[in-house]
Amino acid sequence: MKMKAIRFYKPLDIRYEEITIPELNEGEVLVKVEAALTCGTDLKTYRRGHPVLIKKTPSGFGHEFAGVVAKKDETVKDFEIGDRVVAANSAPCGECFFCQRGEENLCENLDLLNGAYAQYIIVPKRIVEKNMIKLPDDLEFSKAAFSEPLANVVHGIERTEIKKDDVVGVVGIGPIGLMFCALAKMKGAKVIAMGRNPLKLKMAKEFANVDEVIDLKKHPDPTEIIRSMTHNGYGLDVAIECVGLPEIWEKMFKMVRRGGKVHLFGGCASGTSVNIETRRLHYDEVSIISVFHHTPKYFREALRLIAENKIDVEKLITKKMQMKYAKKALEMQEKGEAIKILLEN
Repeated sequence: MKMKAIRFYKPLDIRYEEITIPELNEGEVLVKVEAALTCGTDLKTYRRGHPVLIKKTPSGFGHEFAGVVAKKDETVKDFEIGDRVVAANSAPCGECFFCQRGEENLCENLDLLNGAYAQYIIVPKRIVEKNMIKLPDDLEFSKAAFSEPLANVVHGIERTEIKKDDVVGVVGIGPIGLMFCALAKMKGAKVIAMGRNPLKLKMAKEFANVDEVIDLKKHPDPTEIIRSMTHNGYGLDVAIECVGLPEIWEKMFKMVRRGGKVHLFGGCASGTSVNIETRRLHYDEVSIISVFHHTPKYFREALRLIAENKIDVEKLITKKMQMKYAKKALEMQEKGEAIKILLEN
């Protein structure tokens, strides 16, 4: 059986080609992809490769998707052909040091899945068992595909422990940053969104209903304007970084009040480092948190929020394109011409 798929060969080299679908191994499921989404991680991988996601080439590409079970190994009992499903891009082993301590996102044997930019994707046994979920009959595939990115944000928000009436600032308002804004509002916080792209600043109001937006082109150092928007001018209770650049990480510490919290969510390139003023950490008791990835718990919670219309993720889809134009879609996202692009076969 053949299918069309985007294949990653090297940075800046992805190809839409016909390949043979491998036979299913024990416990695996073949899903017909009905909706796939562009993602910041996929964009980073396209630009520079990824030592964890891309271990050998050519490789499948893309990881946010939802679809229909087209075929299954005979040992699979919990799913049937025709089931509408969403699958995460990973599943923890449940047995390693970190899993045994409830830190499944740090699993030493995390089973990762790539290949959503295709007509079909094979979901491995462990993900089928732990992180593939049947969809409600009335939930659109395009919405369900947001379960994985939203799961990261649900995890991040819970660990940040935002309280009602906190003033929260979010720097970097791509899809992840916008979802952070929306969930912080759900916690009862006053939210300030900061970015450079007019489309994203507009979406911060329309999608996340933030209280204030700051255009970083006009205010490259927003410290003073932020203070004017916070309790007694002290600064943010919580500052969340969703860009993934060391120089932005460093600037976050100027924005928070004494006793405030900095959440460094954006992943920087390996080998980079930052300089942080020690006085702020010790004498001002500024705390740091940095949350990575998600767990089966947060994946399920994300799907629940989407299915119950607690968060209108579909507003983040600003363009739809055919799967074969995935390269163009990633380039458009990099230029800031779209928030999320829905790729369809």
